[in-house]
Amino acid sequence: YAREGAMKHSLIYLVTRPIFSEDSFSAEYKKIDRQHKSLRDHVKEYFTCDGKRVKNALLSLLPIIAWMKIYRLKEWLLGDVVSGVSTGLVAVLQGLAFALLASLPPGYGLYSAFFPAVVYFFLGTSRHLSVGPFPVLSLMVGAVVTRIVPDVGPPANITEFEGLTINQQRVIVASSITFLMGIFQLAMGLLQVGFIVIYLSDTLISGFTTAAAVHILVSQLKFVFGLKVPSFSGPLNIFYTLEQIFLQITKANVADVVTSIIIIVAVIAVKEINERFKLRVPIPIEVIMTIIACGVSYGFNFEEIFKVDVIGNIVNGYESPLAPNVEVMKEGAVDAITIAIVGFAVAFSVAKVYSVKHDYIIDGNQELIAFGASNIFGGAFRSFAASTALSRTAVQESTGGKTQIASLISALIVLITIVGIGFLLEPLPKSVLGALVIVNLKGMLMQFREICYLWTRDKTDLVIWVLTCVAAIILGLDLGLAVGVGVELITVVFRAQFPRCCILANIIGTDIYRDRKDYLCIHEPDKVKIFRIPSPIFFANIEFFRDKLIQAVGFSPLRVLRKRNKALRKIKKMIKNGELQMSSVSFCSSDKLDDENNTDDLDQPTDFSDLPVQVNWKAELPANISVPPVDIHSLVLDFSAVSFIDISALKVLKMTLKEFIRVDVEVYIVSCDVYIREKMHDCMFFDDEIKTSMFFPTLHDVMLHILTKHPDSQCYLKHFYNKIFNTNSASCYL
Repeated sequence: YAREGAMKHSLIYLVTRPIFSEDSFSAEYKKIDRQHKSLRDHVKEYFTCDGKRVKNALLSLLPIIAWMKIYRLKEWLLGDVVSGVSTGLVAVLQGLAFALLASLPPGYGLYSAFFPAVVYFFLGTSRHLSVGPFPVLSLMVGAVVTRIVPDVGPPANITEFEGLTINQQRVIVASSITFLMGIFQLAMGLLQVGFIVIYLSDTLISGFTTAAAVHILVSQLKFVFGLKVPSFSGPLNIFYTLEQIFLQITKANVADVVTSIIIIVAVIAVKEINERFKLRVPIPIEVIMTIIACGVSYGFNFEEIFKVDVIGNIVNGYESPLAPNVEVMKEGAVDAITIAIVGFAVAFSVAKVYSVKHDYIIDGNQELIAFGASNIFGGAFRSFAASTALSRTAVQESTGGKTQIASLISALIVLITIVGIGFLLEPLPKSVLGALVIVNLKGMLMQFREICYLWTRDKTDLVIWVLTCVAAIILGLDLGLAVGVGVELITVVFRAQFPRCCILANIIGTDIYRDRKDYLCIHEPDKVKIFRIPSPIFFANIEFFRDKLIQAVGFSPLRVLRKRNKALRKIKKMIKNGELQMSSVSFCSSDKLDDENNTDDLDQPTDFSDLPVQVNWKAELPANISVPPVDIHSLVLDFSAVSFIDISALKVLKMTLKEFIRVDVEVYIVSCDVYIREKMHDCMFFDDEIKTSMFFPTLHDVMLHILTKHPDSQCYLKHFYNKIFNTNSASCYL
């Protein structure tokens, strides 16, 4: 066999062992009795303090200590410096541009590019993230800002707004929301709930960020065309903005439009060159075009001659810290939670990519603490929500950045801009910043291609992507995210509640069992059904499994049992009345038996105690008596994919198994997890009818056991052994 098999297969294994049930396996191989820790033990261990735990806590809280100890000064420093300078220049431009998304004066975007990056330098576990403004978060903050302090009409009734300009009011709103966002992130980190990001799948994030890119694109059109369009918030805000743009399109500023087109074309062309030729240090085209645009705007006095809207005065240096406004935080609490989760989810997803690429570990809970502290500190210094920009992080990594020292240097570039050379950017047209934002949306907008990919791969994920994207576009980013999470959870429930059950059969000549519909060389033993349950069993899907099981076996055991008990009553009544002649019948009269309308005992096991013989339900019965046929003698339930079962499901499962047993069907459960069996013991699952002997470790064990008990089905064994030994002999061994 081995020689012949070797011609077909590179590896062959042959195992000779007894047929095991779970009981015989437990008797043969003793299990270790492990002592599981109680809640008290876990609490005691958590509050136990020693030198090692203090050291680990310090290293966990300040990850900078760990990577600074292994810092390779000669190998990494130059790369970090080059990367830091390149990233810093990009951070300056993105800070200015993303401040427009937040409906704030551009100079405050520089604060967001500085303060959070400095705090993350000490607390973050990722070595490559460039922390600062992120367009999606900026837009979400901007929605709150324009809702509380609209362009047209009075602001919300906030005490501290009295006597302040609209820009000062908006800075208070943005910084207060950012401060509250940081509190939420810090609290989640301290409570060790970093796992929350698992509820935001890559598909959901992709659909959400694509919708955000559409919002960002529309929000920048007013700068590109040089129009005075008020900001809108809430559902349908994107359509209101588009309506205003189309109504005013004839008033577009030609200088802004031409400038934007030149910027977009030039930046896209050079970015393509950078990507195609894989330049080690990419050409900083955004910086170059910004310098040119500033010079041209200043030289030709765009602001006065062409009425171009420019950045204007940039705050020179840093303003004093600002206490968050409690009234604003009450107004934007829900928004702050959404912004906190989205900001962390995006940053953590990007961090995971680079941690895998460069082989180091990131800690989700510590990342929450780092971002929480960064946003609390930044919010106190008038910055707005910080996360990471994908393009900026890509620049930091691709230009040779190895550690967060690159981020620190980029923050120093931002610092120099704020305190020294910021005034040089004052003539910069806002249309240039809008054009740069639009160009950097390319990656997010290209995610629309995922629709075709998901259509051919996974229709459920396609539904999540499309509904999240559409909801976020129509209803706004906050409500859109809520809809996306809801849709995602519903799909999880549906997948668990309505899984694909199947009937298994044996691949001839092997101990492998597969769906009988998928293979040709397959054999299904007579009068045996192998039903596979491919998911956890709980209160929501147990009835679905019950219906599928009844559909698979072709009959309802409860209906058969009731028919048999009714038939038995008729037989006993006929014997009592002398209509059936049976010798030596000892029949005990009972009103309960005489009452055919009494259904109390119809669901109980068939009772033959009053008859000298058992009724053969497969034989011909007396006239006018019929029962549904039962075509199987054994039912096997494959529990290999069942990871848990709850008490509600256990009750229904127990009742269902008893119904099959009471109609003379042997029930077996295979590959059941040991902890599920322990739960069954704890929940009193076993009794006189349901016994531990019905559990087997593998499908093949139970099949050989069944075919031993039912020799009439042993043609299955002939198929199996004839395939193995290449013989037509009718004899087989058990």
